[in-house]
Amino acid sequence: MKNSIFQFGEQLPEYSVPVLNERAVRAGAGILFFFAMVTFMNAWLVGNFQPTRVFVVAFLVDFSIRIFVNPRYAPSLIVGQWAVRKQLPEYVGAPQKRFAWAIGFVLALSMLYLMVLNSVVGPINMLVCSLCLLLMFFETAFGICIGCKLYNLLNKEQAQLCPGGACVLPPSQIPPVRWFEVAILVAFTVLIVAAAQWISHTGPRRPEVSGSGPASKPSGPVDPAEAERCKVPALAKAMGHEEKWKQHNNCQ
Repeated sequence: MKNSIFQFGEQLPEYSVPVLNERAVRAGAGILFFFAMVTFMNAWLVGNFQPTRVFVVAFLVDFSIRIFVNPRYAPSLIVGQWAVRKQLPEYVGAPQKRFAWAIGFVLALSMLYLMVLNSVVGPINMLVCSLCLLLMFFETAFGICIGCKLYNLLNKEQAQLCPGGACVLPPSQIPPVRWFEVAILVAFTVLIVAAAQWISHTGPRRPEVSGSGPASKPSGPVDPAEAERCKVPALAKAMGHEEKWKQHNNCQ
């Protein structure tokens, strides 16, 4: 086995193609997905795009190291390898992963140009971020590399050593979708929708807000028990979290 600093994947004698540890790859995808979701929700809910800009730089650096240097030196994969170091490695083909990560690199490069260098905010950013989240979610949650599937569509040489043996699994061994499984999912969905309707009608009401101004004040006398319940703790005030504390506790 001969490995150098600048290479993509490990050369193991028992495999004909360079390989990567799928367990570490999925762990790395999960780490990036977590931070991507946090920054995405900051942008979506409160309009704060600064964390997203920082994440774009970190994502681009990480993927640049993966593709142009060596995946083993990418920060997310280092942490991912630490997390799964006590698990038996599952080796998968490296060529299709490089193609998939190249897609992520291009997306990150476009976000660097739009958000970091030109401070462009708008639907295009949300679309690109949503696509990145989708790719990482499928990778970490299901072990499905969408970019690897595109690799098979665009290359004559098909991918080898796919996660879970998906490359060589014959169609006859793929479990069918059974009717009772669909019925369970439909019943579960109906139950949750009904529960959501019931909760929305029976749960505590949030203070009404007229226009863009502050929450409207109650017209009647204030219940002393309610006033005591809505007394903001000193810690929340010290953190500058007073308004959020009121919002989270349904207080006016």
